[in-house]
Amino acid sequence: MTDTLTPKLASVFAEGYGPARFKADALAGLTVAIVALPLSMAIAIASGVTPDRGLYTAIIGGFLVSALGGSRFQVGGPAGAFIVLVSATVARHGVEGLLVATLLSGLMLALAGYLRLGKYIKFIPYPVTVGFTAGIAVIIFASQIGELFGLKLDGREPGPIVEKLEALWAARPSFNPAAFGVAGLTIAVILLLRRFRPSWPNLLIAVTIASFATALLALPADTIGTRFNGIPRGLPLPALPSFSPELVLAVLPDAVAFTLLGAIESLLSAVVADGMTGRRHRSSMELIAQGVANVGSALFGGICVTGTIARTATNVRSGATSPVSGMLHAVFLLLFMLVAAPLASYIPLAALAGVLAVVAFNMVERPAIAALFRSSRGDAAVLVVTFLLVVFRDLTEGIVVGFLLGAVLFIDRMGKSVDIREETVPRVVRAIENAGEDSGLPERPVAGDDPDTVIYRISGVFFFGAAASVGSVLDRIADQRRNFVLDCADVPLLDSTAASVIEGLVRKAERAGVRVFITGLKPDMRRMLEAHELHAPRVTFTATVDAAMGEIAATTR
Repeated sequence: MTDTLTPKLASVFAEGYGPARFKADALAGLTVAIVALPLSMAIAIASGVTPDRGLYTAIIGGFLVSALGGSRFQVGGPAGAFIVLVSATVARHGVEGLLVATLLSGLMLALAGYLRLGKYIKFIPYPVTVGFTAGIAVIIFASQIGELFGLKLDGREPGPIVEKLEALWAARPSFNPAAFGVAGLTIAVILLLRRFRPSWPNLLIAVTIASFATALLALPADTIGTRFNGIPRGLPLPALPSFSPELVLAVLPDAVAFTLLGAIESLLSAVVADGMTGRRHRSSMELIAQGVANVGSALFGGICVTGTIARTATNVRSGATSPVSGMLHAVFLLLFMLVAAPLASYIPLAALAGVLAVVAFNMVERPAIAALFRSSRGDAAVLVVTFLLVVFRDLTEGIVVGFLLGAVLFIDRMGKSVDIREETVPRVVRAIENAGEDSGLPERPVAGDDPDTVIYRISGVFFFGAAASVGSVLDRIADQRRNFVLDCADVPLLDSTAASVIEGLVRKAERAGVRVFITGLKPDMRRMLEAHELHAPRVTFTATVDAAMGEIAATTR
């Protein structure tokens, strides 16, 4: 990943952009728009807002993400991963609070991009991403149970999953067979088309068939028209949401959560596109684009914008060549609103719930989960903890705790990978062949151990995670040895904790009258030791063990 703050669109135009590429991008953009149309409305409804706000998000946010982003293929819009956070924010602060949180999140994302923090998002451990994605999928599905079964609740549906399931179970007498049948029909059509006609726009076709069936049979199922009075034909005028210091402080935690999840989701989506195409995205520029897109979405009354893996993958598979396809996807969505807005009133909510149920099922990375459970207990534990915290506690808490557990697991593994062992020390004698004592002939090693010298060789990263185990070995040095050689030629990194351990070793050696030689240090590692007052005459630095042995031999003649 490069970190240049230049939109990929500028690079594409600099390469040369002709009619053939525009045609390919237009076809890809149309395909993605057909997928995004029902999905954007479904996500908005599941998030606790009206369906038109999902379309505003896809149109404004999607256009800005592609026009300014650091990926050639990223497609932005409302994402299923945000349903939990957005619905909770709407429940606490209303739609106006949601718009303020979205705008603040956009500013934070843009700032993170300008500070070039995008490259650090890749440090999120893989088990954490798999775990929180699976957790989000469970929450999305749980949020659609009411619509799938046509249940009527007394009051607002609870947010926490346990309370939600209890409320839904209590509402089971209101089960609506018509809504359940529409949802089942939608899911069946999607699955059948994916099996037998994978190139067809299965989501749009399934929703269209369900809508026709509901209208022709006059089924008693709620639709966008009966619940929301349809959607408008066009975009609203941009306007700042109502700000107040109290509201800003109240929604700040939500804005931080939006920022964290938006950065992770967007950059993961860009990485997926890189893997499919062999290209490399510009992570910090991508964050800037996501930030601007969220500000733009909030000004037009939309919800959170992020890069979406499903739409981005569809864009790549449809033959997109540049960000123009994502921009055209937004234009096509706007045209759909202008031309076909009245038809949206006939879409049954149960059909959109069926769409989200399929999306939730596909979000669970079953092969990845199985591989993590087979490969490592530690990674499996990180995945499970992240999943449980996301489902039963909080999304941000799940990511943070999962990241910390993953970091601790990594530190433990790195600490165990450090090896320290004692080396055999050859006794050095003078080679006197046909000459006297002062012949000047070189010394040569002879088999046998030198009782006055000990050599320890360290291999691996010597850092705080390994300091305790390495220190315990070094602490067992026999006081009667006159020379101690510590070979660090195979140490690629040494931190301040390791330097402190070595300083303690040298202090003990000084008290016992033992000379300490440290060999094979890289320049930056030597500077680290010198900063801890490790320099001559306390310690002797040499390039190799042989050089250290030569000095020892020279002083013992």
